Amino acid sequence: MGEGLTLNLEKEVERQTDALIKATQEIITLRSVESDAVDGCPFGAEVGRALECALQIARGMGFHTVNLDGYVGYAEYGSGEDYVAVLGHLDVVPEGGNWTYPPYGGEIHEGRLYGRGASDDKGPIMAALFGLAAVKNLNLPLTKRVRIIFGTSEETGSKDMDYYAGREKPPVAGFTPDASFPTIYAEKGGCKFTLAKKLTAAGDSVRLRSLHAGERVNIVPDRAEAVLSAREPQALINACAAFANCHKVELGASLAADGTVQIVSRGKAAHGSLPHQGINAAMQLLAFLAECQLPADLVSYLKAVTDAIGRETDGRSLGIAYRDEASGSLTLNAGLLRFTGDTVALTCDVRFPVTWTGEQLIEKLQSAANNLGIDLASFTFGKPLFFPKDHSLITTLQKVFTTVTGTTVDPIAIGGGTYAKHLPNTVAFGPQFPGQPDLCHQPDEYITLDDLVLCAKIYARAIYELAR
Repeated sequence: MGEGLTLNLEKEVERQTDALIKATQEIITLRSVESDAVDGCPFGAEVGRALECALQIARGMGFHTVNLDGYVGYAEYGSGEDYVAVLGHLDVVPEGGNWTYPPYGGEIHEGRLYGRGASDDKGPIMAALFGLAAVKNLNLPLTKRVRIIFGTSEETGSKDMDYYAGREKPPVAGFTPDASFPTIYAEKGGCKFTLAKKLTAAGDSVRLRSLHAGERVNIVPDRAEAVLSAREPQALINACAAFANCHKVELGASLAADGTVQIVSRGKAAHGSLPHQGINAAMQLLAFLAECQLPADLVSYLKAVTDAIGRETDGRSLGIAYRDEASGSLTLNAGLLRFTGDTVALTCDVRFPVTWTGEQLIEKLQSAANNLGIDLASFTFGKPLFFPKDHSLITTLQKVFTTVTGTTVDPIAIGGGTYAKHLPNTVAFGPQFPGQPDLCHQPDEYITLDDLVLCAKIYARAIYELAR
């Protein structure tokens, strides 16, 4: 890898810095959270607008663009039978609360660009687009086409990539800028399951009216709420205060105008693959409700899930704790809590090590549910991803990272699942640098302007090395 080439690419990226920042700000202003399908927008109008915005930016840079029925779009450059892919996503998780700056403002403060999607994944895919533009502007010789692929459903199951894979040939190599640097050689398997119970007993002194926490299963819920009716509401309020003080949790109760008691639990959001970095508001609330004079079958359920999960994030009490050398320990996030009619349900997100199978996990979960006397109501799972560390794709991206940054760091395994699981010959590569905090799915998500530009430099070199 020539030093002169690296410098030329870096200078070309730097020349485009203002345009890169402006494009990233523009795409952040669109609240591209999945909603009901409309014509030409299978994941909602706002997601569709974000896709068209990205394609318009790419067209303005001279790229050929394609919109695949609103599911996926891509910008393409070069010629040849084979192509290299860079896959990023424009959809985002809901913004939640507690933002210092507007979540869709795209504002810059002290060298940081704030907004939902700034680091996950709008900023990084814009960096990749401008990295390709640097290769194009320098007219570097390539033997393969390059596609910057804009996905629209990564946060809600990657149905977009299934649609793409069913209609397009796979890339010969590629990466997704949607994880961490350096290269991700392994991604844990994923499993979502629900522990539920149908209730039959009526309330006596205390009755549950509503129960809700979480908007996405892959986010640690930072707020949970229950509404109860009670013969002695003040006693319930006092019990809540005593519980909060004893367990040092943020839990409060208040009397509503209709005489019901509203209980709100507050925690800290985090990515579902890193649940230990958050504070689960749902599990705090369930632990308190398990001590209330609610109907016997509801209390039985509450105690069961509190004993089996509680504040644990490794699945130990459920009997599913497992780790391997390649990818580390299993993680568990209790992400969604719902009470509908006569059924209470807790939905969890598990990331399991690459040497385990989903079938093994489900077998253990079924056994645990049977022992707890509750239902394993539903489950889905996705397979792990694993590349040997000496695979050519891994070694090439590792060399690129070292060349551009001047640092040498071993490839890593992660719990998060990325687009790399949905297209062959691809791995995750950036944008989070070693030692940086993980801001995905959290309030005040941002990317520094320096990192945005540095990512573009790294991706420019990676694109060239994979496609030359």
